[in-house]
Amino acid sequence: MSLDEIYRAYLTCLDERRFGDLDRYVHDTITYNGAAMTRARYAGLIADDAAAIPDLMFVVDRLVVAGDDVAARLWFDCTPRGGFRGVPVNGRRVAFAEHVFYRFAEGRIAEVWSVIDVEAVREQLGA
Repeated sequence: MSLDEIYRAYLTCLDERRFGDLDRYVHDTITYNGAAMTRARYAGLIADDAAAIPDLMFVVDRLVVAGDDVAARLWFDCTPRGGFRGVPVNGRRVAFAEHVFYRFAEGRIAEVWSVIDVEAVREQLGA
């Protein structure tokens, strides 16, 4: 399976809320935005986002694969229940991008760097 296919399968796993299956895609320990964490903690972060945003779906807008690296611009069009990254969304629909970079090792995610466009959410809500 190509890295492109593995990454897309990982996103499907997230969309289907199969967080228990992340061992197929994520190492036992990873680095996330410079901090070491367990796969369980990483899964918990994503599960928390999914609980707070029930219609959260990971849509690939741009995808570049080079060697063991994946760069993606993910697009979200969703309705967070309460606050989102410090912005009081409270059930209003918002759309925003996440720019995320991964380093894979042995076919699984070893490092993640993520930047979410929170300013776009603020602008949409006039916050």
